[in-house]
Amino acid sequence: MKIAVYIGIGRTGDRFDARVEKLLADFRDAGAEVCVIDENVDLTGCDFLLSVGGDGTFLTASAMSVQSGVPVVGVNLGRVGFLSENRPEVVAEALLSGDYVVEERSVLEVSLPGENDFWPYAFNEFTVHRSGAAMLGVDVDIDGVNLPTYWADGLILSTSSGSTAYSLSAGGPIVLPDARVLTLTPIAPHNLNIRPLVVPDGVTIRFRVHSRDARVVFTADNRSLEISDGAEVEMRVAQFSLKRVRLNCSDFINALTEKLFWGEDVRNIK
Repeated sequence: MKIAVYIGIGRTGDRFDARVEKLLADFRDAGAEVCVIDENVDLTGCDFLLSVGGDGTFLTASAMSVQSGVPVVGVNLGRVGFLSENRPEVVAEALLSGDYVVEERSVLEVSLPGENDFWPYAFNEFTVHRSGAAMLGVDVDIDGVNLPTYWADGLILSTSSGSTAYSLSAGGPIVLPDARVLTLTPIAPHNLNIRPLVVPDGVTIRFRVHSRDARVVFTADNRSLEISDGAEVEMRVAQFSLKRVRLNCSDFINALTEKLFWGEDVRNIK
């Protein structure tokens, strides 16, 4: 077994956090080949890519996973961690014993005219956001059907995996990861009767932005660029997916309860 390890938290130069050292030793003691890598490394021949850190680290690792087809495993050294949900002490035993499943998670794709150098995919969400003080207007088209214009600080298009990220902070719904849907969530909307909207993931969605500011910020997970006022972006689910490893000891509903205290109520204490 060959393991590539991308470390975002728990590394200072060539020195590793004690939990990371123990994780690497567990694999090596079992005879696995372990390679600590940086970004943009060829993963040919690797069986797994370990993302060690928080969810931000996982988003960077997911880009490497998508391009190589190597399944990615999230190892949590951060705080909340929905994507990097696994404690480091349980990962080696689970992978070595086959106590896991490989899930196929949706990836978003965007068409940005004139932006050929921008990697056009995202695992969690795409957003458009005002760049200055002026409010942003976003015209939305879903398979040719026009929605009322959103007047807000911005607008999020998220996958089901991204429902617990930026969209949740902006008031969007929690969506089970295997649900084949997308969510449109406004950021600080000025028209308060506009609410998040859940749509099937087979649609094509277009945003056309307009603002008194000359530029608008477009983001794809943890990457961003500026687009011009009046620009149109076209988004859909990509034809390929992200291979994400879920250990059999992990559970999404339990993660909600433990990390977000979801449904916590004294009446639910047993």
